Amino acid sequence: MILLGTCCLSTVPSTTPAYPSLPLGSYFDLHKPLLYSKPSKFTSLVINGHRRICDLFDLHQEHVPYEVAWSWQKEIVREKRAQIEKEGDCNDTLIILQHPPVYTLGTASTMENLKFDMKNAPFNIYRTERGGEVTYHGPGQLVMYPIINLRTHKMDLHWYLRTLEEVVIRVLSSTFSIQASTVEGLTGVWVGNEKLAAVGIRVSSWITYHGLALNVTTDLSPFKWIIPCGIRDRQVGSIKELVREGVGRGRADLHHLNDASLIHITHESLLEEFSQAFQLEYSYKSISSSMLYERK
Repeated sequence: MILLGTCCLSTVPSTTPAYPSLPLGSYFDLHKPLLYSKPSKFTSLVINGHRRICDLFDLHQEHVPYEVAWSWQKEIVREKRAQIEKEGDCNDTLIILQHPPVYTLGTASTMENLKFDMKNAPFNIYRTERGGEVTYHGPGQLVMYPIINLRTHKMDLHWYLRTLEEVVIRVLSSTFSIQASTVEGLTGVWVGNEKLAAVGIRVSSWITYHGLALNVTTDLSPFKWIIPCGIRDRQVGSIKELVREGVGRGRADLHHLNDASLIHITHESLLEEFSQAFQLEYSYKSISSSMLYERK
């Protein structure tokens, strides 16, 4: 089924047909606070500079249901708009997490890019206000949701999109010795014919939300049920697959890393490159899962 508008937990079906080759991963334990890693060594690169503060919610080990994260983002946007109206500015925010399996549709999405019966969808489907076409989110994919005030960066959506892509390109190069690029006329980050990162954003009063998704150890089989981003003649890929294939031969040590380690080093590199690209200093924040679920 397609779920529209602002979501609350009561709108989510209690059961979803399972996709046979994809482990669903764990959902939140509603009685257990989320735990976040302590600031890692790269934060020293920005702590002494004169940079904007970015509130960081580091949930990269958590599988946060899409509708919860979506509602949370929209609430933060409303709070920032109110703060800007009252005080003239606000801190930026970055959320990094994973999602349980889900398909999302952007403003340009059409049903022609779905290869399944809508009445028997493999996973929940959400039509959102972000730009772009259909995509898949699931375990092993790191998703970054920057909620930043472009008035204090650059009021240029093309610049913002290209900067998000550049963050991923730098991560792949510096951490994995993988040479990635953009493709003219398309969004996202590519290695050859494979798309490793999708980008889809929304901007409200120059405050951004939604963001980017990078396939790290993702099971790519659910992408076969859709035409990802509406692009028929290209494939999707992951860091894990490229490392196994020997792409980025300068990092032979990466071949022996397990999935958790690949997620960890990719997450740290994403945070570092994002802070450098947007000249931000992180202020680590925490939130309990029960507080997240209170958001409607």
